[in-house]
Amino acid sequence: MKTLTLSGLDASKSLYKSYLPRIERLNKKNIQPGLAVILVGNNPASQVYVKSKSTRFHKMGLFSETFKYKENISEVQLLSKIEELNKNKKFHGILVQLPLPKHINSELVLNSIDPKKDVDGFHPYNLGCLAIGKPSFVPCTPKGVMRIFEHYNIKLSGKHVVIVGRSNIVGRPQSILTSLKGPYSNATTTLCHSGTKDLFNYTLMADIVILALGSPEFLSNENIKKGSIVIDVGINRVPDSNKKGYRLVGDADFSSMIGHASAITPVPGGIGPMTIAMLVENTIEAAENNG
Repeated sequence: MKTLTLSGLDASKSLYKSYLPRIERLNKKNIQPGLAVILVGNNPASQVYVKSKSTRFHKMGLFSETFKYKENISEVQLLSKIEELNKNKKFHGILVQLPLPKHINSELVLNSIDPKKDVDGFHPYNLGCLAIGKPSFVPCTPKGVMRIFEHYNIKLSGKHVVIVGRSNIVGRPQSILTSLKGPYSNATTTLCHSGTKDLFNYTLMADIVILALGSPEFLSNENIKKGSIVIDVGINRVPDSNKKGYRLVGDADFSSMIGHASAITPVPGGIGPMTIAMLVENTIEAAENNG
């Protein structure tokens, strides 16, 4: 069996082209979609993500500004900055890069963002809209997964989707998106997690497995049925003898899936680029709604 690589790089390129007319329409109204990014501390992965996001925004002719703070910033200072950004009309979207230091209540911080500027889709209002089937801002990674299905014309209706991971960032919203009515959703969805007994019994029954566990090469070809599709959201650093001293792998054992799965997203180059594309899309949408 030939295994199709579902490239997020290819899918995101197509999406960026489709955004250009929308950006042009906004520019004609003297509106430049703007994103404020808050980065706390020196987490290397967070710094890489923020740089990638900023680079993409500038390439698209959008405005992006990153506000960097030391690890010891107080919760009060951070909340004060978000309140200021909520009122600043230059910014249509606000993103707080996670994880935050342990002394800061992440939930409190995320909830302080104006839902109309919550381009990450983590505010309870936006998650609530998604839960009742009337999405406003959808979290970028799950939304990116759905766009991969659209790009490759993978229709989920009548399929069994098994999601491994129940976070509010990926797993939980993903389970709602795949089960909503629509041409590229409408699946029967099972949400598994660390407390699921005999988890591989579920992945073996799945037509599509979406992995969002954060466990390097957790799933091998023995854990899925032949011909199923694997969407790998995980991105993990594992030790390597190369110059960097590490390499990036997903939650799936990619090499074992070749010839067994019908399609799989690579890591890197799969869902990561789609997450950034959805952030761009959500920011454009925020500018259209509130410009």
